[in-house]
Amino acid sequence: MEQLIKLEKISQYNALKGIETQHPLISIYDNSTTKALPNHCRLHFGFYAIFLKEIHCGELKYGRNSYDYDEGTLVFFGPGQVVEINNEENYQPTGWALIFHPDLVKGTALGKQMSQYSFFSYESHEALHLSAKEQQIIKDLFGKLEYEVGQAIDKHTKSIIANTLELLLNYCVRFYDRQFITRENINTDILSKFEHFLHDYFHSKSTVELGLPSVSYFANCLNLSPKYFGDLIKKETGKTAQEHIHLKLIDVAKERIFDTDKSVSQIAFDLGFKYPQHFNRMFKKSTGFTPNEYRMLN
Repeated sequence: MEQLIKLEKISQYNALKGIETQHPLISIYDNSTTKALPNHCRLHFGFYAIFLKEIHCGELKYGRNSYDYDEGTLVFFGPGQVVEINNEENYQPTGWALIFHPDLVKGTALGKQMSQYSFFSYESHEALHLSAKEQQIIKDLFGKLEYEVGQAIDKHTKSIIANTLELLLNYCVRFYDRQFITRENINTDILSKFEHFLHDYFHSKSTVELGLPSVSYFANCLNLSPKYFGDLIKKETGKTAQEHIHLKLIDVAKERIFDTDKSVSQIAFDLGFKYPQHFNRMFKKSTGFTPNEYRMLN
């Protein structure tokens, strides 16, 4: 079994890379000047990590997928994630790395909105691919952070670092929005497959066996992380994936209510509801009528 290394402190990761810890809560460095991470191991992160890869960097696995990094790839990991490292022999890391502990931004404006940066929950094959100009912006911000981390800590350090981090992450949001647009054909195919899986779910025994469908279920069918899948659907359609599921559910429910051979309770169970009253409330909220009222009107 591969070794699992738990990394809760920035200093622990720095020790693996053979670099000095200049600040207890953040570290930024040029990877070409550091040691490679231990090969054939799994790392459990207790902090945020952003890696800018500049050339092919071997294989890294996260979740179900592998990713061979190309030039200008930006990868994100969040606290609690486990990353598997499988590098080639004589592998020398390149590019930049930025790691920071959640405690660094606690009490700041950035700390309150970290959950909005959903790309920290994306999988490795959902990485951000940067243009040359975008790479330069990211490198410039890495440089500003590197300078600040190298200074003596004073009363301004935390706010300057947090503000620079926030600017960096906001640029990443913009670049991901651009990537969603430039991958329109791929995204359209994913949306089509989602609609297909959604239709099959409600017209099979899945609702009885598995209950009401979840966003995670369809993300798994498409080999995507729930966060990336949700963001993609929202940007493509203006509606969340959960809203799509809800609309399909109500549409199927309207059809089945016409079958007077079945009671409303049986229809609710067939749709995946554990309790008919939950179905009644959802249906009325969506249509303005209870299932029985809708049946009588039609």
